[in-house]
Amino acid sequence: MTTTSSSPLTIGVIILTTGDRPHELNALLASVTAQHGPAADVAVIGQGTALPRLPPGVTAVELPENLGIPAGRNTAVAHLREHTDPDIVVILDDDGLLPDPTTLNRVRDAFTTHQTLGIISFRIADPTGHTQRRHIPRPGTTSPLRSGPVTTYLGGGHAIRMTTIDQAGPFPAPFFYAHEETDFAWRALDAGWEIHYRADIVLQHPATDPARHSAYYYNTGRNRVWLAKRRLPAVLVPLYLTAWAAYTLTQRPPAWGLKAWWAGFLDGIRQPCPPRRPIRWRTVWTMTRLGRPPVI
Repeated sequence: MTTTSSSPLTIGVIILTTGDRPHELNALLASVTAQHGPAADVAVIGQGTALPRLPPGVTAVELPENLGIPAGRNTAVAHLREHTDPDIVVILDDDGLLPDPTTLNRVRDAFTTHQTLGIISFRIADPTGHTQRRHIPRPGTTSPLRSGPVTTYLGGGHAIRMTTIDQAGPFPAPFFYAHEETDFAWRALDAGWEIHYRADIVLQHPATDPARHSAYYYNTGRNRVWLAKRRLPAVLVPLYLTAWAAYTLTQRPPAWGLKAWWAGFLDGIRQPCPPRRPIRWRTVWTMTRLGRPPVI
């Protein structure tokens, strides 16, 4: 969609669900429809589940099976393109909430002001306002209240310029879930786009521990290898994988989790995940300058 300087950027909202959080989904949709400014085009994607009755103006797309997070997002993006072709897509977890009714206006303003901005990472905070360390997209100890450019973004709440998807390509469907955001973020950076973490744009989300499932460990191990094989210059691949293997061991996961992680890691080495399109050294330098070289 082509917009003029006097036309506000249009927004599409994507929410994936497996049908196990109906009350949270309804609360999220209420917070989205209560947003100030032009109405967003909202699509709820049922991953292998029938969807309940949705509010007026919200589109239901029911998939016959759970395709995973990246493939579900690809389906949703294609749906939005076919129907309204918005300038920006906002992707939210189905158990999240937008507590501030000016959230989408803040997103519009950010993309309008910064023409090279490709992705906004929201701050994810629990109902008390606390942000878990894993939800701060920077290495080391840092404040969740500090906004600025980063090298990746948070899957639970973020916004992407549609032009960025055009240039970076689709989300990596084979990943199913885990590190699909990093794969996309590196491609977006390589295409010349910026990623900003915005502490003032908040998704309220309950505190959770993804490591409670063995699939988390397996997918994390496998997808780290696939990410390196797909996106890193060859000389950095062993450095990156060695660093992450060492980090995993220092976290002292449970024996069952470590077993699943190694199984995924070895499958990632054995199994291909094309295409291999490594980022440029200029992108490596950009990431290094932002405090996160792609070896940590």
